[in-house]
Amino acid sequence: MKRLSLANGFERSTKRTRRPAFLGEMLAVVPWDALVARIAPFAPAGTTGRPPYPVLLLLRVHFLQQWFSLADEAAREALYDIPVYRAFAVIDPGATGIPDATTILRFRHLPGRHDLALLQKVKALPGARGLMVRGGTLVDARIARAPSSTKDRTGTRDPEMHQTRKGNQWFFGMKAHIGVDADSGLVHTVVATPANVHDLAVAGSLLHGDEAVVHGDSGYEGGARWCDTPGVAWMVAVPLPRNRQRKEGAGGPQH
Repeated sequence: MKRLSLANGFERSTKRTRRPAFLGEMLAVVPWDALVARIAPFAPAGTTGRPPYPVLLLLRVHFLQQWFSLADEAAREALYDIPVYRAFAVIDPGATGIPDATTILRFRHLPGRHDLALLQKVKALPGARGLMVRGGTLVDARIARAPSSTKDRTGTRDPEMHQTRKGNQWFFGMKAHIGVDADSGLVHTVVATPANVHDLAVAGSLLHGDEAVVHGDSGYEGGARWCDTPGVAWMVAVPLPRNRQRKEGAGGPQH
């Protein structure tokens, strides 16, 4: 595989934005050789079938997931869509050699299976290096579905999951509550709960304490009172009344 530098991936850009600047910093400060040497003994040997993906490639994809809150399939799609991610992961510009979601999933579970605690230190690097401005936080919640069937060996559903209603649709599973640095787009906090836990119930846990402002959707209305955050402005997107929605949808905003 042809090795690329971040400069190769960014040379067509006319402006150095925060995301490539952040990845360039991580490329310089993360001890990649030490991490690869630590992980390599546990990586698939690839003695049969197609050759395995390089450990360095999978390791960098893993940290892209951590820093930008990407699920396995979302990480794969992002590698196809975003050249700066491909350059960081040492994938050629033609977007060939991108691992599938299953490969990304298996590598994501590898550190936990072998107690590779060294990776935790790298996850904390953005904050330690001052790469998060920490002036504001974006909060959001996502539902992760789980099988609702009881047709298994125990005849029961997973007790850690729960059912909830969103709009006119019912979901069974868990909810990921996420806090994102508003300036850099980096994820700094993730809290997992059953799906029926209200967004506001854990909103306070998504804040790092240095925010001047918190941004969220209508699920976080009343956050300033609920979370007791004096001096922090809560900017919540509240839906328009239905009659106004009909007017604006028909002929634009009414003045």
